Amino acid sequence: MSTKHPIISVVGSSGAGTSTVKDTFEKIFLRENVSAAMIEGDAFHKFNRTEMKAELERRYSLGDQTFSHFSYDANLLEELEKTFKNYGETGTAKTRTYVHNSDESKLYNVPAGEFTDWRDLPYDTDLLFYEGLHGAAKFENINIPKYTDLKIGVVPVINLEWIQKIHRDTDARGYTTEAVTDTILRRMHDYVHCICPQFTETDINFQRVPVVDTSNPFIARWIPTADESIVVIRFRDPHGIDFPYLVSMIHDSWMSRANSIVIPGGKLDLAMQLILTPLIKRLIERSKKSG
Repeated sequence: MSTKHPIISVVGSSGAGTSTVKDTFEKIFLRENVSAAMIEGDAFHKFNRTEMKAELERRYSLGDQTFSHFSYDANLLEELEKTFKNYGETGTAKTRTYVHNSDESKLYNVPAGEFTDWRDLPYDTDLLFYEGLHGAAKFENINIPKYTDLKIGVVPVINLEWIQKIHRDTDARGYTTEAVTDTILRRMHDYVHCICPQFTETDINFQRVPVVDTSNPFIARWIPTADESIVVIRFRDPHGIDFPYLVSMIHDSWMSRANSIVIPGGKLDLAMQLILTPLIKRLIERSKKSG
């Protein structure tokens, strides 16, 4: 953790909805005049698209059918930890961008499936914001949560997560349902061993739960809407959280446990604004006092 240069980490697997949470953070940053350096977790993949395909084939030939982007050894976790550490100490660090598609290829002048060159983050930012797979990972001597000040988990129930991934990857990335299903199956081992443990490290988890039938996610024609969902918000440390205020401000919400509140899915943005804004302001105020 860094008092002077705070770091916020949003963690979730592919299809979890971290991009939506990122949008809410960006709204808060804009409204509160917070300058944030942004990092995408994909920047710390170890392999480009061609290399990953070759590595998958190599692992298969050795009998390893669980290797995936979720795997610790498919990512540059030491570099990610170093990036967080450097930003916390100096207010800057290095990152790069993984280019997903043709639109990003035109933007960065780099072929899809490749990385841009490493570059310095902007100087004089108020905080670092990370969104990706491993922002709260602990592995052997690596302890990424040690360097973060606010860790957010985005964790829809698993069937909903699969539906969201299938629709995103088939609609936006051109994959077949069968190909996405194969990816989901391959990633299950590392989902259990590399992704789930991070949600014990996070300070707040947002878990969307559909209230419509998602029993077979592989044939679902639509993603359940926000109004067809509830969201469970869990605080690792509930001290200082004004639950009566939140319940009064978010209609039809209730507390399910001493550290958890349940809200209508359509109220997620409002809830995040109410919960996260004071936390972000507190980080910024602490940072200014330390300077």
